[in-house]
Amino acid sequence: MRTSSSRRAPGRARRTVLAAVTALTAGTALLTGCGDGGDGGGKAADGTVTLRIGTFGSFGYDDKTGAKLYAEYEKAHPNIKIVESNVADGQKYWDTLKLRLSRNSGLADIQAVEVGYIAEATGSSMADKWVDLSRTGGADLSAFLDWKVKQATTADGKVIGLGTDIGPMAICYDKELFAKAKLPTERTEVGRLWAGDWSKFLETGRTYQKNAPAGTSFHDSASGLFNAVISSEPEQYANASGQLAWEDSPGVKKAWDTAVAAARGGLTAKLRQFDEKGSWNAAFKNSKFATVACPSWMTGIIKDQAGAGNQGKWDIAAPPVAGNWGGSFLAVPKSGKHTKEAAELAAWLTAPAQHAKVFAVNGNIPSTKDTLSSAAVVGAKLPYFGDTPVGEIFAAAAANIRPAPISRWDGQMKTFLTDNGILDIEQRGTDPAKAWENVRKLAEDKIDQ
Repeated sequence: MRTSSSRRAPGRARRTVLAAVTALTAGTALLTGCGDGGDGGGKAADGTVTLRIGTFGSFGYDDKTGAKLYAEYEKAHPNIKIVESNVADGQKYWDTLKLRLSRNSGLADIQAVEVGYIAEATGSSMADKWVDLSRTGGADLSAFLDWKVKQATTADGKVIGLGTDIGPMAICYDKELFAKAKLPTERTEVGRLWAGDWSKFLETGRTYQKNAPAGTSFHDSASGLFNAVISSEPEQYANASGQLAWEDSPGVKKAWDTAVAAARGGLTAKLRQFDEKGSWNAAFKNSKFATVACPSWMTGIIKDQAGAGNQGKWDIAAPPVAGNWGGSFLAVPKSGKHTKEAAELAAWLTAPAQHAKVFAVNGNIPSTKDTLSSAAVVGAKLPYFGDTPVGEIFAAAAANIRPAPISRWDGQMKTFLTDNGILDIEQRGTDPAKAWENVRKLAEDKIDQ
């Protein structure tokens, strides 16, 4: 997904958290589940229970472009009706979710939580807001990657979220644009261009720009590149104790320096991923950039946004360094009127069989052990990407994931560094030192550890 984040961390709001909360208080409706929805708390006179699920990015459950899991569940459970509310911007989604959790109202029966915010969701101020899914819903926790379960476990042992996907990373590239720029197009050769070093990725970008087709750029977004680089680092925003330590993090420094070099070197299309205006989406369709950092959930976004006219043009190569960008959880707020039914649906949606179905349609890499190593995943191909061995590429990337420590502030810090730092450098020409100082002041003002 997602990203995430996300499903990145897909999508980040271009404003401070204070401004975001102000707008939300004024009535911005981004999540489902407001009040009782006019259905008496989700239960109709005939006994039908309506379960509302709030998501962001691309989870791949829906009946239109996803794996049609809602229809499958409803067929097996005639008393259940599922209504999904989905938004593109993961930061706005999280800001709204936090506000509604604080009020214990307006929440969906199931809420997705991106990995960048899971430490905050399991923290002392929120831990009691969620149903313990180790006791309700019947999920088999042993099926999940151990580190995925640990991320969603509170200090007193409650499991508040079930893993949807993980985000092993690759680089997706437009073969036609690479050919026009006189670069190799075969995925193994492409991967060799930057193997082992993000600086080689920048060098490839400089080569591309020398022969770039008119109106195109090597990479979509410096902020996206920042997220990709930091996802490959063993130390990110937090230290080993789970405390925010971004200013001294070598991972943050490497990601910042790489993204700044790309922005100032003219290697990017200066786009904000998941922007509300749809400029990033339109750039996929119009082939305006040649590469995008590609966690597994990004393949679904490319398929949806580049569209049928670009089918077969995109391929996938190994990244410079293995990393995990994104991945999410499904959680059940305690304030819901149908927590038992919601927990059962969350457990079903995140079970190995459903993970495999979502991957087959959307490319989201499962967070369940057996599914991740199954022939259905490892041997899978996505029609949009032609003969590309998508499953093999992402399964290999997943095997090399070494999760970094996370703090409750990771998601917020990522937003400050990208939307209030990198994006200002990229789109407004802000001096990097000034942008860094702006980020530092925001962190001091908004984050109270």
